[in-house]
Amino acid sequence: MIKAILIFNNHGKPRLIRFYQYFAEDMQQQIIRETFHLVSKRDDNVCNFLEGGSLIGGSDYKLIYRHYATLYFVFCVDSSESELGILDLIQVFVETLDKCFENVCELDLIFHVDKVHCILQEVVMGGMVLETNMNEIVAQVEFQNRVEKSEGGLSAAPARAVSAVKNMNLPEIPRNINIGDINIKVPSLSPF
Repeated sequence: MIKAILIFNNHGKPRLIRFYQYFAEDMQQQIIRETFHLVSKRDDNVCNFLEGGSLIGGSDYKLIYRHYATLYFVFCVDSSESELGILDLIQVFVETLDKCFENVCELDLIFHVDKVHCILQEVVMGGMVLETNMNEIVAQVEFQNRVEKSEGGLSAAPARAVSAVKNMNLPEIPRNINIGDINIKVPSLSPF
């Protein structure tokens, strides 16, 4: 089972963090630092598998990673996962990102974090691998994009909410709101 997926740049800045096992936030930060130090000090010509750090479970867990340009893609898995299978999964994930963003780079992970998480959820959910067919993953992401566009997108939601409130036909603005034992006084508001 996959315990965590970590993506960070050459300087150790996290770009995507997904834990499938609960760790307190300060422990997560320590795990990220330790994982970066374990992975970044290795030569490019050595094996991409190593024992998990002391914080994430030691020899019971493995860190499987790939280094692409300025990014490290690290999957922390337990002993039941195949190292080569996870290495292939990383390749599928990166190629899918590349197809969705047309030459993915670090800035895509920063500015489109919601889309990256959506793509990751098509590949892995709850620590279990869902899909490894890149074409199927891309098709699902494109379908999600079409649905968002047909609904006006999530970015238009605040504007629609404001216009809905403005278009409400209230004869007067309520001054006191009573909900059970709770009495709320509404301050004077200027009209829109």
